[in-house]
Amino acid sequence: MSKKPINVAIIGLGFGAEFIPIYQRHPDAHMYAICQRNEESLNRIGDAFGIEKRYRDYDELLSDKDVDAVHINTPIPNHAEQSLKALRAGKHVACTVPMATTVEECRQLVEAVEDTGLTYMMMETVVYAREFLFMKELYEKGELGKIQFLKASHQQDMDGWPDYWPGLPPMHYATHCVGPVLGLTRNEAEYVSCFGSGTIREELHHHYNSPFAVETAHIKFRNSDLSAHVYRSLFDTARQYRESFEVYGAKKAVEWPLIEGEPLVVHTAKRPEPEIPEKVHCPDYAHLLPEPIRHFTTGGVYDESDNQHLSFVQGAGHGGSHPHLVHEFVSALVEGRQPFPNVRQSANITCVGILAHESALKGGEIIRLPEFTLQG
Repeated sequence: MSKKPINVAIIGLGFGAEFIPIYQRHPDAHMYAICQRNEESLNRIGDAFGIEKRYRDYDELLSDKDVDAVHINTPIPNHAEQSLKALRAGKHVACTVPMATTVEECRQLVEAVEDTGLTYMMMETVVYAREFLFMKELYEKGELGKIQFLKASHQQDMDGWPDYWPGLPPMHYATHCVGPVLGLTRNEAEYVSCFGSGTIREELHHHYNSPFAVETAHIKFRNSDLSAHVYRSLFDTARQYRESFEVYGAKKAVEWPLIEGEPLVVHTAKRPEPEIPEKVHCPDYAHLLPEPIRHFTTGGVYDESDNQHLSFVQGAGHGGSHPHLVHEFVSALVEGRQPFPNVRQSANITCVGILAHESALKGGEIIRLPEFTLQG
């Protein structure tokens, strides 16, 4: 068990800047360095948060022997390459979702962690959101009873997003709905079947040769009687932004509200029919965190008193998960244990989405997950 604070470097300072003050206040972390190609933005953020070590070149940062761990918040196409570079340079890795864009990249990351003995964690927000933690608490207390089925969705309108987003196959960014259905009971996916539905406008097709407006997948769990249903949409489908997660147990079930901001609905078996459903306001789980970072479950960079100019719409979002993610990563390093999700679990979650889209292109064909994602 390490006593020395973990020197963390953050790469990518858009969404990534949300995590700077959390690391600065975590008792076992030292917010050591930041990295971004845009010098003006790098210096503005470095000055605002008082961070002296600043890099515009990622390779130069990786050569800094004082960096213990990197937290990668760069565009999706860079995740696998930058994670592999960091591991091979002797750095622990936390990386925003998804882990990679191909099954082969996932395989390489699993092998790199096995070869180096270093730690990798995919920073999946939903499995640390307050709603997930609420359902997890009910499950661990036995209040849900035997889990019978799980369901999740992630729907948003991506029109106007730049670079690699236009026409992105829905399941290529599926971790926010795959993560929770596998994460509640710490299961893994064995195989997947997915259908495409509808058609996005033609000018979006050529980016990825993907026409589907919605992709909906069934996931069969490994060594379990459970399966889950997940669905995604990104373009030309009317829906308020929604990351939903629902669980159905023999004793209780928990359903996500249809409209953002409304209470969860808890169904309790064997009550008189009108009394089965109950609206429940989800509690916050800041008490699970070290005291100095608890307030970040309800606030972020945008309301730090000295940094009003660093306004990020993501602030305090994702169900209050950001400080939980930081604490899980840092405490795993300090305690010498595996984080959740670790590299194998992250690969399994990511490959579900990659292979679900492949299944949709093949008319729903069952595709098995690679064996390298087995725990062990």
